[in-house]
Amino acid sequence: MLLSQENVKNYSARYDDGSSQSDKVTEQRIKAVLTKRSFLTKSEFVEVGEWKSPRQRKRYLNNSEEDVQEIINASLFHRSERAKIGYLLALDGVSYPVASVILHFAFPDRYSILDFRALWSLGWEGPTNYNFEFWQKYCRRIQQLSKDLKLPIRTIDKALWQYSKENQ
Repeated sequence: MLLSQENVKNYSARYDDGSSQSDKVTEQRIKAVLTKRSFLTKSEFVEVGEWKSPRQRKRYLNNSEEDVQEIINASLFHRSERAKIGYLLALDGVSYPVASVILHFAFPDRYSILDFRALWSLGWEGPTNYNFEFWQKYCRRIQQLSKDLKLPIRTIDKALWQYSKENQ
């Protein structure tokens, strides 16, 4: 993918055109929730999990209300990058991609959403198992693209996902 500002805007717009209204509502609502408070309820957490990876629904439901709220709160308040994502990984059903969604919704100018489609669009080989170093490297790459292209991180996420969907 040629990573020009124009291309990224075009692919991002096509992503938006193809997204369901419920996906858009979930994203906007959860971002708004996380600007007002530093935790999600269990039902909000399950909604976010299903937004990213619906196959894990049963596992998301295994988490208690108390665990969901406390773990997400600890993650969002922690200064350490490793702790932020590490706390979230303690929740049943949460992998790096799902944890990245929670962090992105809470801090949209700082974290990108990790997805195999975006990796493919960047020409990156996805590891068998994600780890902190890979996630951090990916976030830095998307942050740099955001800075270079003068576009929001989410616009880049959407464009990379859409490019893969159309070309992979």
